[in-house]
Amino acid sequence: MSHEKMSRRTALKLMGAAVGFAALGGVSALAGCKKYSQKRIVLYFTGTGNCLYVAKTLSEVNVSIPQAMKKGEFDYEAEEIGIVYPIYGQMPPNMVREFLKKAHLKCDYLFAVATYGNIKGGSVEVFERIAKDIGLRFDYIATLLMVDNWLPRFDMAEQIKMDKKIDENLSGIQADLAAHKKSIEAVTPEEHQKAEELYKRDSGPFRADGIHAKAEEWFTVTDKCITCGICMKVCPRANYKIETEIAVPKGDCELCLACVHACPHKAIVIASGEKNPNERFRNPNIKLSEIQRANIQIN
Repeated sequence: MSHEKMSRRTALKLMGAAVGFAALGGVSALAGCKKYSQKRIVLYFTGTGNCLYVAKTLSEVNVSIPQAMKKGEFDYEAEEIGIVYPIYGQMPPNMVREFLKKAHLKCDYLFAVATYGNIKGGSVEVFERIAKDIGLRFDYIATLLMVDNWLPRFDMAEQIKMDKKIDENLSGIQADLAAHKKSIEAVTPEEHQKAEELYKRDSGPFRADGIHAKAEEWFTVTDKCITCGICMKVCPRANYKIETEIAVPKGDCELCLACVHACPHKAIVIASGEKNPNERFRNPNIKLSEIQRANIQIN
């Protein structure tokens, strides 16, 4: 190659040719690099703060799915997009399903983290099937064991004492995501068996096509209610109204139990009974006001 000084006219011609080549689909480092305004966005659903804690740990940019549904915001674009949701009887919340059906997610890496407290069963396979049915292909799906807040079966006083290695396991997920690991968590035969045994006893409201529950059938509001309105602010389905000086639940329910756990006077109880009616739970890293902002549906 000649080392003679290139004229300005020649240089401009070469630059123009290069630009034209790139416009016609030629190889270009810049042309092949997708630009995103965000590195990572995490969309989440939370009842008692567990999933919100995970979302905040994984990303500085996190979006409440109930708020996205309320505002009709379904278009998201980032290098990485994650869905963080709780497992309810192997099922994702109905609202998560509804959101994914409407969402347009543009990214290079799509992941999901599902939290659970006791039995995850075949929940990963369930979620992957739901996603594929609506045209979504996840690069990574993992589960995370956390405090189980299902009051009909678990005593919160006992649950919070258990060392479930939450932060240690969450760090492992963070490392996987940083490496853009492609992995769909396998479901073991033991987990399948546990799930089958559970459903043989009673699948209750948790069915293959979603969660079937009515707030008015599941919850009773006692005379401890002071109409503070917190239940109205934490319910992602706007199922509570104040009538005749008491909160009244009515409507299709996610069974997230946000209303029961957040009521400051324990005025909302589960009609079928609770393992320990004196105990309630909220993730210790999450404030009540954060759950309210995530779920509130009233203007």
